Amino acid sequence: MAAPSIAMDNNHQSNYKLKKTEKKFLRKQIKARHTLLRHEGIETVSYATQSLVVANGGLGNGVSRNQLLPVLEKCGRVDALLMPPNKPYSFARYKTTEESKSAYVTLNGKEIVDDLGQKIILYLNFVEKAQWKELGPQVLPPGLMVIEEIISSEDEKVLLESVDWTEDTDDQNSQKSLKHRRVKHFGYEFHYENNNVDKDKPLPGGLPDIYVSILDKWLKEGYIKHKPNQLTINQYEPGHGIPAHVDTHSAFEDEIISLSLGSEIVMDFKHPDGVTVPVMLPRRSLLVMTGESRYLWTHGITPRKFDTVQASEGHKSGIVTSDVGDLTLSKRGVRTSFTFRRVRRTPCNCSYPWVCDNQRKERPPSFPESDKEACQLEQEYVHRVYEEIAGHFSSTRHSPWPHIVAFLKALPSGSIVADIGCGNGKYLGINEELFMIGCDRSQNLVDICRERRFQTFVCDALAVPVRSGSCDACLSIAVIHHFATAERRVAALQELVRLLRPGGKALIYVWAMEQEYKKQKSKYLRGNKIGQGKKVEINSDTPAQGLLVEQMLDIGHENSVDSVPSINDFQEGGCHSRKVITAKLPIHTNRTSFYSQDVLVPWHLRGNPDKDKPVEPFGPVGSHDPRPVFHRYYHVFCEGELETACQTLSDVTILQSYYDQGNWCVILQKV
Repeated sequence: MAAPSIAMDNNHQSNYKLKKTEKKFLRKQIKARHTLLRHEGIETVSYATQSLVVANGGLGNGVSRNQLLPVLEKCGRVDALLMPPNKPYSFARYKTTEESKSAYVTLNGKEIVDDLGQKIILYLNFVEKAQWKELGPQVLPPGLMVIEEIISSEDEKVLLESVDWTEDTDDQNSQKSLKHRRVKHFGYEFHYENNNVDKDKPLPGGLPDIYVSILDKWLKEGYIKHKPNQLTINQYEPGHGIPAHVDTHSAFEDEIISLSLGSEIVMDFKHPDGVTVPVMLPRRSLLVMTGESRYLWTHGITPRKFDTVQASEGHKSGIVTSDVGDLTLSKRGVRTSFTFRRVRRTPCNCSYPWVCDNQRKERPPSFPESDKEACQLEQEYVHRVYEEIAGHFSSTRHSPWPHIVAFLKALPSGSIVADIGCGNGKYLGINEELFMIGCDRSQNLVDICRERRFQTFVCDALAVPVRSGSCDACLSIAVIHHFATAERRVAALQELVRLLRPGGKALIYVWAMEQEYKKQKSKYLRGNKIGQGKKVEINSDTPAQGLLVEQMLDIGHENSVDSVPSINDFQEGGCHSRKVITAKLPIHTNRTSFYSQDVLVPWHLRGNPDKDKPVEPFGPVGSHDPRPVFHRYYHVFCEGELETACQTLSDVTILQSYYDQGNWCVILQKV
């Protein structure tokens, strides 16, 4: 449907008798304009210019450059088409204003089919300037190398045909437990639960001769320096990926290589400081990881049906740059990877001891494999810790967070509100027009609340002794990330929904894996200051006000390149980092980026410790520091993970999702 009138002339529009469909279109267009301004900072203008912003016409919407550009060019000469990665909009700049006006009238409300075959509607608005802030030049992670056309297409065919996926499922080289992909192991079985091998149980037969001859050739030509003795073959269907991880240091030697056959793929490498480098692995290319890229950077493949890649013909392997004038989508095909490793027989002495399982002195607990183990972990590393640190913890929790205050002050007078996991009760007295109750698992924190004359009681967030449907609103601030399994986190969300009346709202905050978002470091990272050679005291959970963000433009059509993962994806290590890197829970270094989702975060207890209270048996405490250090368990959430968990609930709609200085936040409503 063409636009009924150019939005420049508002008076003329108000006098124009619009049809029902035209009114609906105008509402959608205005909503697009407001969403762009609120969530992206893109200001539209009410007069015609050479530049347009095209809502719903972006790489993040499943619309490729090859698909959108011909549509735009039918209306005039396109000077530039800028398509930011992962965004559901793009910018088009025409040679003349007349041509852009023609596109505005002709294409506004136009229905096109995206690369997934789904229909979407474009909404166009004028902007003063079509521009996008480019990222600085990126380089490959140190020690990483991509070798194109390492084998011929004929050899590729032979290698793919050498893998017999139809043989007896009892074969020791086949693994049957993985979803979404077929797997075979040679030499040693690779265990995905801990990224390790059993060195005392080699598989019979070793590596097949066909692979040994290829490795010998690569050794001779200097592409690799060591001959592997372990091989894992994975076959991936389009849309699936692998969680971000580091291959266990103690399990394998420095050099890890991977041959990509059948289809190209973009693999994301992420440094602990938050820097992510997308690397294109062309079909028939060899990826070689050594040094820093092998030991420190995580590598993974985001589950999606399309990758954002360079549009220019000459670009094949290496970094996918941020040149928005040269990005498009590449549809994934069936990919088979051959990953070769050499099993380590001596302890790892790499240069990264803080992430090395051989060199870390502490012996933290293991990741829970059952609900019983999860309960025990929470009891020891959440409940007991908060009882011990309650006084010190409360003294650091005095500044309310602005978005939470705004949520409480927007509730109708007389609303009944439950703060589940209220801590020291800093939100219980924010709005005196509300009837607020609080609960917490810590008796000592509840005692502090009672001293402040707040209505509070002790209970578990999974079983709140309050009648179903009795609350107008609920808070869950920095609580759900303390539950140790995906099932328990969903159960905590379900308990919030149970308490709400129909139409009631819940505000939920969890700690984010991404402590640097949209090039802005969270207050938690910014607090990492070293002065006079001495570390300042650092304890976690210090969010401040942040900006609301939105994954997709909600303009009547929800269509994304990435398929929405299920809660099981997160259980199996599905997100961008998803599961712990090793079976043991790593101890996080305060005020630094997260490299694992499941971590123990130290709390340095201030003041004179009680001599009778035990000091943790492990942790970064030297003999010069008499203060006890307690470790709290956290599951930090990846982008989209909290929303996905909420989407598993019945009778719930997500009203808002945003990032608030190191936290992922959701406002949901019971329907």
